[in-house]
Amino acid sequence: MTVPLSILDLAHIGRGEAAESFKASVALAQRAEEWGYRRIWYAEHHNMPTIASSATSVLIAHVAANTTKIRLGAGGIMLPNHAPLTIAEQFGTLETLHPGRIDLGLGRAPGSDQKTMRALRRDPMSSDTFPQDVMELQGYLTGNTRIPGINAIPGQGTNVPLYILGSSLFGAKLAAALGLPYSFASHFAPSALEDAVKIYRREFQPSEQLAEPYVIAGVNVIAADTEEDAQRQFLAAKRNRISQMVGQGQTFTDAEADLLLESPAGHQVLQMARYSAVGTAAQVKEYLDDFTAVAQADELIVATQASSVDSWLRSYQLLAEVAGLVPGK
Repeated sequence: MTVPLSILDLAHIGRGEAAESFKASVALAQRAEEWGYRRIWYAEHHNMPTIASSATSVLIAHVAANTTKIRLGAGGIMLPNHAPLTIAEQFGTLETLHPGRIDLGLGRAPGSDQKTMRALRRDPMSSDTFPQDVMELQGYLTGNTRIPGINAIPGQGTNVPLYILGSSLFGAKLAAALGLPYSFASHFAPSALEDAVKIYRREFQPSEQLAEPYVIAGVNVIAADTEEDAQRQFLAAKRNRISQMVGQGQTFTDAEADLLLESPAGHQVLQMARYSAVGTAAQVKEYLDDFTAVAQADELIVATQASSVDSWLRSYQLLAEVAGLVPGK
């Protein structure tokens, strides 16, 4: 691989409880540190029975306390759900406790549905002020507050690096205007990837944080010891996704899930997984090399929905080995 590799840990809750998910996240981070991955990010989602990363900063703190070197962060914090000062304090605390290891990726989606937004006590219009909120947050973290007399303590002067997350042209334009790194969610929203990256690179304005544009692209990966095993896991992941999204989480037989996948709604689900590297380690590497060129990516962040914790860890291990990752780099 010619670019660094990072991990998006979806903190999946399987048949067990959230506690098992947290143990798996710690185990992955400890091994990813050994294998040479650059960073691991966790996403803020709410009211989702299969995702355990809702209290994102708390999970980051837990994993950071059980690792020593790997960068950890949010991919991302959904800023419309929070006051910028609160996030500055949280991530300022993380950076103070774990210097040089914390990232803060920011998105403007709510990370939930409308009912959950109301439960979070958020104004549905809060996403309209996302650019202003990003700049306010940046001011707190750099020590150049935009609100006189208001400072993030801890947080002030920690300079936690910000990343703009997006799946549309809006995020690309904002990241370019602010001179921030841009992470595109092509692992589940692939359609605008190439246009967004072109706009970001064309319109990028250098900033104190970043002199040149920097693109992180998301991609799904399932690597296994045999192609048959990888494809079996990929099919199971697609069946699971269609059950969650179309069947509202109800249990389907494999035959029923396959029929759903053949429906128009199923085709939409399959399109979400358009960028997926599935197969042996060598096959996955070949795919990712091609994807890097298509995405004009400076870094890849990979997510896997392998069928068990052991398969999940094995997928990342195989990828690290075939990519020639070097621990500590």
